[in-house]
Amino acid sequence: MRIRILTIFPDQFESFLRHPLTARAMERGLLDLEIIDLKEYADGSFRHIDDSPYGGGAGMILRCEPVFRALDKCRTLQSRVIAFTPTGSPYHQADAHRLKEAGDLILICGHYEGMDERIMTAVDEEISVGDYILSGGELPAMTITDSLIRLLDGTIRADSTAEESFENGLLEYPQYTRPASFQGMDVPEVLRSGHAEKIRRWRLKESLRKTMTKRPDLLEARSLNEEELQILEEIRNEGLEGN
Repeated sequence: MRIRILTIFPDQFESFLRHPLTARAMERGLLDLEIIDLKEYADGSFRHIDDSPYGGGAGMILRCEPVFRALDKCRTLQSRVIAFTPTGSPYHQADAHRLKEAGDLILICGHYEGMDERIMTAVDEEISVGDYILSGGELPAMTITDSLIRLLDGTIRADSTAEESFENGLLEYPQYTRPASFQGMDVPEVLRSGHAEKIRRWRLKESLRKTMTKRPDLLEARSLNEEELQILEEIRNEGLEGN
């Protein structure tokens, strides 16, 4: 997978590039990731990257010329250009799978008060990672990139991601490890039983319970099979407090 990240703060990605998951994907040739410094495409010795808004107002605006010059340098016919904006579509796990299949992404990190609107004419898609304000697009770019790296075949074991929250429209079931008992809190007996079918059903039930309790909107958007409907009825009969 090829990803180019356009930013005015490339140093912010130094630890991200050294992260074991990122480094492993790059070392194995699964990921071609480049951090592009937009200041290198700005005018003059002072690398003028921003300016005050026409019409007045607070803050500075990311200029369009450096962005277009950088895009001219790194964009291919296959590239999908993404900007992080408050008006973008909310990012979901399904988008991670979709963008992974795109294979060639350019992520534009805005900063300051915003980006010159003309930059949007070069953008294929706008994404939002949430209804809150960040100082720039660098953290969203890392978030999106990390979500994609996890899906690349050979980065991590496939069975490690198959049952994670949101992969199947449900929150993940509770997980435990040693010790079996800690300060009066015991690992559920079924998980220590070695009975594969009972463990599978317990995990599905707890996944449904957690989703019903904490994210009922996910259930509303998911088609449930007969077993899941039966288990949900059991949960309702028991109450949502757990076993």
